[in-house]
Amino acid sequence: MTPPSRHAMVPFVSVDHMMRLVRHIGIEPLMVELTEAIEADFRRWPDFDKTPRVASHSDIGVIELMPTSDGTHYGFKYVNGHPGNMRRGLQTVTAFGVLADVATGYPVLLSEMTILTALRTAATSAMAAKWLAPRDARVMAMIGNGAQAEFQALAMKAVCGITEVRLYDIDPAATAKCAANLAGRGLRVTPCASAEEAILGAQIITTCTADKQYATILTDNMVGGGVHLNAVGGDCPGKTELAPAILHRAGIFVEYPPQTRIEGEIQQLDPDHPVTELWQVIAGQAPGRTDAAQVTLFDSVGFAIEDFSALRHIHHRLQGTGLSLELDMIADPDDPRDLFGMICRAEADRPA
Repeated sequence: MTPPSRHAMVPFVSVDHMMRLVRHIGIEPLMVELTEAIEADFRRWPDFDKTPRVASHSDIGVIELMPTSDGTHYGFKYVNGHPGNMRRGLQTVTAFGVLADVATGYPVLLSEMTILTALRTAATSAMAAKWLAPRDARVMAMIGNGAQAEFQALAMKAVCGITEVRLYDIDPAATAKCAANLAGRGLRVTPCASAEEAILGAQIITTCTADKQYATILTDNMVGGGVHLNAVGGDCPGKTELAPAILHRAGIFVEYPPQTRIEGEIQQLDPDHPVTELWQVIAGQAPGRTDAAQVTLFDSVGFAIEDFSALRHIHHRLQGTGLSLELDMIADPDDPRDLFGMICRAEADRPA
């Protein structure tokens, strides 16, 4: 008698589960945990498969796959970027991800990643600032107050000790939203009427705007010596935020040069312009900030290893919480050769 077929169940973290997990851990402790997880994987950067993300571009946005593996686990993220979505009441960025066991090829986690991407992007920015920003940095300017802004501010507070965030957006409603969300979270929040006003006194300047165009959010004369720049918004071909003159006088740090030269601020420079890979700084193989007057730039475009780190950490943190749903996702017949028989038995077992 053929035994009944088994089903391989895969944990699924829904949007509701992710929100509950964030509240369960606390957003600032989780930012610290994610920063530490990403940093640990950057230290072992050579262990990973690396490739620029697979992107399908259109005139109105981009859809991408971001894969990597460390030989034990494989992870990928599906993510889009559609700046015009906001005018339709939709998110600019949405995402989901999968973590799988390399030994079997079976997925071990399926998760929403719209929220998780916001968390890991902010954690990566904070990690870069930890290594590159002035040691006494306490004031941050946040240029672009959309969906990512609060995450960036709280990550900088939790990881780098920022005490004040100065906000500017071309849409005053976005700034008001961000200020309201950050109220009561231990930061001095200062809404500003211009980007120039926002950067006054700031040692860390983060740009995170959405329009898919060559833009100049910061001009050369706006950026003085001794600051650290996180350029987060420029993340695809034809989309930038900084004047090229800033790049020519900054120490530039990137995730994966073959991807950043296509998508980051440095797409404005010659292909051989020198940059430093951030993992080398973290691993002690290259210097970070070299003097107090230096302008440092983290040209952040987002890389698959950061998503991999986030998925692995969430998979670990789920244990014992009940904050996932078991999905009947993988057909797993007792006889691996008899997938058709599994269908037949299911039909036979159906009530008349």
